[in-house]
Amino acid sequence: MATTEEFPAYQIRRIRMEDLDQTAEVERLCFPEAEAASIEALKFRIKTFPESFLAAEAEGRIVGFINGCVTNEKVICDAMFSDASYHKPDGDYQAVFGLDVVPEFRRRGIARDLMGHFIKDAKKRGRKGLVLTCKERLIPYYESFGYRNMGISDSVHGGAVWYDMILEFPVSEQGREG
Repeated sequence: MATTEEFPAYQIRRIRMEDLDQTAEVERLCFPEAEAASIEALKFRIKTFPESFLAAEAEGRIVGFINGCVTNEKVICDAMFSDASYHKPDGDYQAVFGLDVVPEFRRRGIARDLMGHFIKDAKKRGRKGLVLTCKERLIPYYESFGYRNMGISDSVHGGAVWYDMILEFPVSEQGREG
């Protein structure tokens, strides 16, 4: 559990189906309507890859989350958001579909903590790395974790311009906690 004197404590935990409504509200607060995952899409993700869906909980409510399927692909394509066949439980890469923190809980390290847990878990599970797409303004943020910008993505999700990012683990770090 993480806390500071001025901010309430929060915990990172696996998502549960009973978190669905709160998770959908967080998504609505964090993304424009054209880009936000629907409640049906979030329910699909919780059912399909609950082991790859973490929530940050503070004061009894979901204040952030990170999620994504596991895949053998080095980039995210738009079909991954709704096609379960892309999820390969023993795949090479942990995809990140979304990293959300509600506005009033931002700038407290919650997103960094969620990503840190996701990276650590991906290493422990023997993944080769993680992949995500982001907007240009977030490239430096993800580079701070070790992600590398691979250029403009083929994704047209929500009509936005996205950049493919990859974090590849050295072979010596795959399959162990880091």
